[in-house]
Amino acid sequence: MLDKTKKDWWQNAVFYQIYPKSFMDSNGDGIGDIPGILSKLDYLEKLGIDGVWLSPVFESPQVDNGYDISNYQAIDSMFGNMEDMKLLISEAKKRGISIILDLVLNHTSNQHPWFQEAIKSKDNPYHDYYIFIDGKEGVYPNDMMATFGGPAYQWVPELNQYYFFQFSPQQPDLNWENPKLREELYKMIRFWIDLGIEGFRLDVIDQIAKVPALKIRNNGPRLHEYLQELSQKAFIHEGIVTVGEAWGANTDNAKLFSNLNGNELSMVFQFEHMCIDQQYEKWNTIPLNLVELKQCFKRWQQGLYNKGWNSLFLNNHDLPRIVSRWGNDATYRVESAKMLAIFLHGMQGTPFIYQGEEIGMTNVKWNMEEYNDLETLNFYHQRRAQG
Repeated sequence: MLDKTKKDWWQNAVFYQIYPKSFMDSNGDGIGDIPGILSKLDYLEKLGIDGVWLSPVFESPQVDNGYDISNYQAIDSMFGNMEDMKLLISEAKKRGISIILDLVLNHTSNQHPWFQEAIKSKDNPYHDYYIFIDGKEGVYPNDMMATFGGPAYQWVPELNQYYFFQFSPQQPDLNWENPKLREELYKMIRFWIDLGIEGFRLDVIDQIAKVPALKIRNNGPRLHEYLQELSQKAFIHEGIVTVGEAWGANTDNAKLFSNLNGNELSMVFQFEHMCIDQQYEKWNTIPLNLVELKQCFKRWQQGLYNKGWNSLFLNNHDLPRIVSRWGNDATYRVESAKMLAIFLHGMQGTPFIYQGEEIGMTNVKWNMEEYNDLETLNFYHQRRAQG
């Protein structure tokens, strides 16, 4: 069992991502849940993993599958309750498994009490928790587009203002310029650490310092200042592991994100290697260039050596199954899965494997109406409209 009393224990760990909805259903309602995860802890212990990255189980309207949080300190009833969560933390710990929560600090649900207060008036103390811009209906502040499609601004007629969002209109962006907002988030993080949570995967963390007026989406001017304050005020306990999702990371700024002195994050999820078989955008794929892939891994392995720390992954909830994407998932499924695993685990860094990766799970193919994913469906309808 890994010695987790050491500050950087996570450098020798292997993490396993669980997407709760599709992992294990304990009550037959068709939705995976926390009791289902509890029932599989012995299996996870047998796998030899050291931690579970748990995709969001917070209270949420589920517009974006839980990445639209309406209450940071409550468990969504579809997954169970807080007692289930406490039991999962304690039972996992008995097996040497740390629970790492998936935390969204860039935005909330529009159903969050903060936002419900924020839209009541410009004078409401919560109004400045979000990014509002004076304007005229139908005349957007600028041409910034949301990741899931359409303009990145939503009109609020009662205020004669737009609010800014980077994903969907139901996910208003938080205003990190507001120190009171930041303190609320730090307090919430300490709540979970006190319950026994040993780390966090931080969703789109490189976007918290956005500057809509300058069309800056990620790597904003105050990003590293915010991350250092976050580390000092929230991740103050020894041994807390933090992994930042940063689509805008490169080998230069990753040295800041994952500085070995620990003043920001433990490591980042960067996606340079996952974009090699894409042209212009994620939906336009091209054949994988193996030489380019090797050069990419070499660049990251050498670039962070003794200066930062790599995360290692080929699969997650946002990506197609790698054995179907870069392997042969028919004739050579087993060989492909083993080859990709050996390749990944041979690198220096902390490996993250996605549920099912350990058995060489392949992509599924459903009819479009069966997919419950905002980005996928928006893109599908957009492309249909374009012919």
